[in-house]
Amino acid sequence: MQLSANDLFGIYVHWPFCASKCPYCDFNSHVHRGPFDEQGYVAAYEREIAYQAALTPGRVVQSIFFGGGTPSLMSPWAVEAIIKAIGKHWHVESRAEITLEANPTSVEVDRFRGFRAAGINRVSLGVQSLREKPLADLGRRHSVEEAVAAVRIAQSVFERSSFDLIYARPHQTLEDWEDELKEALWMAKGHISLYQLTIEQGTRYFDLHQAGKLIMPDEDLSADFYELTQELTAAAGMPAYEISNHARPGQESQHNLLYWRYGEYVGIGPGAHGRLLINNQRHTTATEKLPFDWQKKVINAGHGMVVDDVLTWEEQGDEFLLMGLRLREGISPQRFQSISGRKINQRQIDDLKGYGFVETLPNGNLRVTDRGWPVLDAVVADLAA
Repeated sequence: MQLSANDLFGIYVHWPFCASKCPYCDFNSHVHRGPFDEQGYVAAYEREIAYQAALTPGRVVQSIFFGGGTPSLMSPWAVEAIIKAIGKHWHVESRAEITLEANPTSVEVDRFRGFRAAGINRVSLGVQSLREKPLADLGRRHSVEEAVAAVRIAQSVFERSSFDLIYARPHQTLEDWEDELKEALWMAKGHISLYQLTIEQGTRYFDLHQAGKLIMPDEDLSADFYELTQELTAAAGMPAYEISNHARPGQESQHNLLYWRYGEYVGIGPGAHGRLLINNQRHTTATEKLPFDWQKKVINAGHGMVVDDVLTWEEQGDEFLLMGLRLREGISPQRFQSISGRKINQRQIDDLKGYGFVETLPNGNLRVTDRGWPVLDAVVADLAA
């Protein structure tokens, strides 16, 4: 029986270390040089897992996701130790999806069989481009040849796999992207994530953009990139099930669906966020971002949390809209009402339908149309008002 969204429960494990910092990345990632006590660091994960398990007793884990940073820099031993710690404190479903993000360098690919033996059954590769110059511009440390080899090896080692590409890059034309995406779709077996390049504050790309040294596609060209992406993926049998994620039926990322369906999840590790149901209240949690400060806090307090706030009904409703309307399946207006304590304004729905931005499905779900997805933020803002 399929679980309802309210029953969904997963674990996010954040590994914050990277070999280098990409110029577009605003994630909580850190380059660490010198000796590193992996065993001591993993012990801190085990302790935080025990603490958060005490807050969420009796849950059944459907998914575990190792994100970063670069989790493929971990040893298979460390991955296995963390998975075992999770299984010690919660019941993990026998078919739980256990994903690890990986970079396609030859050093990390050599660990794939070890990760599989440790319990990983799905890998997500940060390929980002199938062209050499854009890879260098994006600060990636692998070649196209390494990326293609990593995709093939991942597909042979793991039950399921995916890889990411970034498009709408500086100097990229629609023709360039069409050729590159067709190659990618020929390689992809079940799932692919396709992200438009965005300029985030605090990154090197932001500084270059502010200085006029990085010219991005204008709004019209960005929309053309998006429409071309939807056309090609649909034609290849991998339509979007979420605004940036495409899959064959049954190959969707279960962990990410948990987020978008507004399930419950624990965040473990530096800078990890969570959403926990405690005493019938939904908590938003976050841990200390700096890796070794997090580790010290865990040693001293048993956990690294620096935020643990109860969300109001209004905040929960806003989050539910923001997450759920990213999905092709849309949202249940009845669930919105049960979460937020109010109905979505029918006048707002009718106005957005008039623009062709939203529609009601036969099952009663409200979803954003193809026309509405490029202006999703505005649609969400209107419905939340």
